[in-house]
Amino acid sequence: MGKVKSVVITGHSIGGTTASLSALWLLCHLQQYSLSSAIMPVLCITFGSPLLGNEALHRAILRERWGGNFCHVVSKHDILPRLLFADIGPNYIPKIHALLNFWHFCMASPHLVVTSLSSQLAADVEDLFNCVLRDMELLAQAEESSPSESSFQPFGSYVFCCQEGAICLENAAAVIKMLYLMLATGFPSCSINDHLKYGDYIGKISSQFLLARNLEDLPQYSSFEAGEVEIMAKDCLEKAKTGHNPNLEAAGLAIKLGKAAPYRAEIEWYKALCDEADNQMGYYDSFKLNAGTSVRESRVNMNRHRLAGFWNSVIHMLENNKLPHDFHRRSKWVNASQSYKLLVEPLDIADYYRKGTHRERGHYLQHGRERRYEIFDKWWKDRSVPEKEYKRSKYASLTQDSCFWAKLEEAREWLDNVRTERDVTNRNLLWLKIEEFERYANQMIENKEVSKDVLFKNSSFTRWMGDLKEFKSQVKQFPPLFPGFLDGEVVP
Repeated sequence: MGKVKSVVITGHSIGGTTASLSALWLLCHLQQYSLSSAIMPVLCITFGSPLLGNEALHRAILRERWGGNFCHVVSKHDILPRLLFADIGPNYIPKIHALLNFWHFCMASPHLVVTSLSSQLAADVEDLFNCVLRDMELLAQAEESSPSESSFQPFGSYVFCCQEGAICLENAAAVIKMLYLMLATGFPSCSINDHLKYGDYIGKISSQFLLARNLEDLPQYSSFEAGEVEIMAKDCLEKAKTGHNPNLEAAGLAIKLGKAAPYRAEIEWYKALCDEADNQMGYYDSFKLNAGTSVRESRVNMNRHRLAGFWNSVIHMLENNKLPHDFHRRSKWVNASQSYKLLVEPLDIADYYRKGTHRERGHYLQHGRERRYEIFDKWWKDRSVPEKEYKRSKYASLTQDSCFWAKLEEAREWLDNVRTERDVTNRNLLWLKIEEFERYANQMIENKEVSKDVLFKNSSFTRWMGDLKEFKSQVKQFPPLFPGFLDGEVVP
């Protein structure tokens, strides 16, 4: 940690599965300790690796945006990456063990030339090949159907290679179909030999790229030239090319973001009006008190829902692998989501408490916060260029903790409860929470990380501070009325 710029984990055959598990562990480790994989990128490259994980793992990797951390290289006819698509019964286990032992022998003794398989192994391989091909054909034909929760699913990018060149696919359905179509052009013996040829294939493809001046100079992938299977393969590549273009999707979202700008501008205009109003209530309290009672607040409420719909659609596309892998690290979207969160989440909090939802479901932070805000928190924290620390000369235009008002609402309840709580332990806990929030709020004010409306005369925060000051004064003047307190401090 901190000593390397990036980590690359690689493996061949079953070692590829070990590499994938190691990469997943490292990504989880970075996340657990609040470290960003953007700071120390992790890349896993496998060669001829068996599949790892079902649809649930596939979705989890998409949700965490880890698909771009995995590149799986698969040769044209290698049976091992396709093996777990087959419905393998107990009678196939000895045949798989015999095949694995053969591969191990070949890799451990590269100086020996194996001219042919034994008759028994050849029969076992043919049986396995036909079983895999049969079951993969059924999967490829059912490309539009939802995958089974228990079936193995590919994740990450797949690079298919052979003597003629290479192609890369990311869409899981296209990967499954291409795995089948390429295997269908082979036969049992080449499905075994291909597992041992990755060095040759990668070396040839690398030399093609090094010798070519540009992509147009590269030899075109031409192994599919005739026959029904070849036509299906070309069709699969065309669909993968035209049906899934993350950069185009991102460009379309950028246009939609521009169209949503008036909704945000109207909310900013509303905040400016609240800041200049004579009632000295501020943005949060004005919306909490008046939402649904005037045309102005109703329009703001409508725009709040429109923006929520837009950002939810962004997250949905991201988690379904329709956007570039680095989308959540692009400064345009990180900054836009942060600005949206700081502006709109206080309105969500105001609406939550105005409706009394906290009395039914519990406080906002634990039970009411929308998942999009938690995701945007992570984007901001993981941004590749951390915000430079500097001392503010004036109050922020937007309070830099979008949950400030939710924390205040909890503090208000603590202060109400501490007046009547008779259990010493509970009262002490409440008072410790009150003091913690007071320190937090004072630090935010000292750093000028709050907007000026927080300190308005009639804001919820100013009133709470007044109530707290009054309570401390009562504790000092009438200790018998508040047993357990002395000079404003909790005593055992």
